[in-house]
Amino acid sequence: MWMDTKAEEKEASRSRASLGQRVLNGLLFFTGDMEHLNKYMQDKVFGLLLAVWGLRGVSRVILANNPLSGALILAALCWASPWQALLGTLGVLTSTLAAVIMGQDGAEVSGGLHGFNGMLVSMLMGVFSSAGDWYWWLLLPACLGSATCVFLFSGLAPLLDRWDLPVAVFPFNIVIVLYLLCTGPYNPYFPHHPATHAGPMEINATELMAVEVLRGIPLGVGQIFACGALGPSLLILGAVLLYSPLLAAHALLGSAVGTLAGLSMAVRHESLYSGLSGFNGALGCMAVGGLFFTFNWRTHLYAIASAFLSAYADIALSNLLGTVGLPACSWAATMIATLMLLLTGSLSTYRIPMGQVMSPEHNLRSRKQWKAGKTAEGESTNV
Repeated sequence: MWMDTKAEEKEASRSRASLGQRVLNGLLFFTGDMEHLNKYMQDKVFGLLLAVWGLRGVSRVILANNPLSGALILAALCWASPWQALLGTLGVLTSTLAAVIMGQDGAEVSGGLHGFNGMLVSMLMGVFSSAGDWYWWLLLPACLGSATCVFLFSGLAPLLDRWDLPVAVFPFNIVIVLYLLCTGPYNPYFPHHPATHAGPMEINATELMAVEVLRGIPLGVGQIFACGALGPSLLILGAVLLYSPLLAAHALLGSAVGTLAGLSMAVRHESLYSGLSGFNGALGCMAVGGLFFTFNWRTHLYAIASAFLSAYADIALSNLLGTVGLPACSWAATMIATLMLLLTGSLSTYRIPMGQVMSPEHNLRSRKQWKAGKTAEGESTNV
């Protein structure tokens, strides 16, 4: 009887372990780049394909490539502002459709590479518009600006491919600045708020509130989507976590570094509290900390350095462009990440070719397998 009970307990323990393993495998099925979804979607109707491509484009804004992450981000944007969510959805679909019509590379289109710039352009048009929410005329420049991003992407790609560099958000930064220069704050059809510089703080500014500064760190992740609410920002961070825990950790770290850089330069309190001081640091840290480089302690230190440089460059550009009422957008993180990719020396040995960039965890596993294969090959050669 005692032996039967013992055997039943072992069987129940194995059953629980197998159930836990199945649950874990099921969760892992939805993480990373979800390559298996591409095979499943091959023979589906175009509307469903467009939806998946669009969701990948949404997640590409924050350097991920996961349609479920994109769905969570859209939910966060709807929570924060339905109007901004509508503009973002319109932008990503318009630019993706424009890429299909222009006959762009199928892998790039299905991977969302032609969607994220269009989404950012349309959303930022809404953010800077002084006409208020649900100003339907804004849909016209949003569509045109999103489609223009595809032209710039296809034009810049051959130039940057020579150095194996990503086009990144150069099209977005170019188009939004041109749009704001064309319209101006007092345009009768598309007026916008002039941007303000990052610092210095006001002479009669009140004391800095530590709780608000700490709150600004997760808000720095949300500000990548121009989202300044805490709940939606945490949901966006959760979407990054679903794609890659390493990337999510570097997003928070980079935002904290950007906030620290803002404190060191005594920028306006509002920039610290709203997360605007942190989002360029978050992007710079994410780009180097496992996405375009294999993660290790060296690239981790480079990621922190990239976050500091991105944050300081953003402060400088904000002060410069703010004098003419223009925002610095994500010029700082884009330029610093590009320079990091051009570096030679020890860092370049950990760089991942653009065509092989996937989630940081996948990149890390691939490098370990490659090094193990090289070691085995060397041992067999010696024998």
